[in-house]
Amino acid sequence: MQLRNGLIRRLTLGLAVGSLVLLIPLGATAGPLPSGERTHGQVSVEPAYDDVTGGLVYLATPNRLAPLGANNPINGVNQHAAAPLFIVVYPPGTDGTFNCMGVPGNCPDHDGTIAGVATGNEPLVYGTDPNVVPGHDHLVGVANTGGDFNTPWHVYVELFTPGATVTHITTLEQLQAAWASGVILQTSSGLGIDTGITFVCAEVSANAYWNGAPA
Repeated sequence: MQLRNGLIRRLTLGLAVGSLVLLIPLGATAGPLPSGERTHGQVSVEPAYDDVTGGLVYLATPNRLAPLGANNPINGVNQHAAAPLFIVVYPPGTDGTFNCMGVPGNCPDHDGTIAGVATGNEPLVYGTDPNVVPGHDHLVGVANTGGDFNTPWHVYVELFTPGATVTHITTLEQLQAAWASGVILQTSSGLGIDTGITFVCAEVSANAYWNGAPA
């Protein structure tokens, strides 16, 4: 897709992420719509949407205190080698099961921060109390559908604008249409609110998610 041209370059992370993937076996399971982080020791796994197909994927991130996560999030990365990770935040009153729900919620390491970005930038949509923001979704590109994984992810926050009709956005095509129509805030970056945060994670299996302990 055009958005990725010049934005995403494949980056080999070597032993660090390779070792992370080996910590969690691959496989597949069926189950209810996933929500929230699950942990394996000092590795957390959370759901996301493949931004090409809208299907579910799962991302494993080493805890900052763990050996593999000591430099997570990372600084000084070449942004031409980073892939965008879009966080779509839903306003109070929106029904649904999101990748992360509530504040402090079931993704406690970032629920409050993301909700605070929403209330701080679009109070007419999200109000002024981060605790009432219902949740958010993650959209990423993955290799087997034409995107990237095992790369640094550069985080952008996507906010609905005043008066916009709120719909569930799970693909890059839907997000691009929302930018173009003004439904989602488009900043000077062209990609939403640039958090300046880049971190490393790896795509893993549904089994890796469901076999973890809820955060």
